[in-house]
Amino acid sequence: MEYIKKNLWVAGLIAVIILLVAVWALRTQVPNKYAPFAQCLADRGAIFYGAFWCPKCAEQKKMFGSAEKKLPYVECSTPNGKAQLPICIEKGIQLYPTWMFADGSVEKGVLPLARLAEKSGCELPQ
Repeated sequence: MEYIKKNLWVAGLIAVIILLVAVWALRTQVPNKYAPFAQCLADRGAIFYGAFWCPKCAEQKKMFGSAEKKLPYVECSTPNGKAQLPICIEKGIQLYPTWMFADGSVEKGVLPLARLAEKSGCELPQ
């Protein structure tokens, strides 16, 4: 009886691992509708300044789902999270997230996607 319980537990664990791998594989293969939007932001000169430890930056990135990697993102924090990198000091970044646009305007905080579309001229996916 103990042998059967152990085998069922192992089989269940293997099934969960297979399910997780399948979900991950599907997620990485499904095109994200925000990928062209994120790429357009980069192409139009928008820049998103943030820090890895910033919850609002994570919230902004989450709006893009897996297309987050296409965002024109600049990390401002040192790896230990205790200082700011020179690029962000030079740009005067004092709050995260901060967006800078090609027209020279700056907006701080989490921006709705519609606002990013308006500021950049990029088409927001439906």
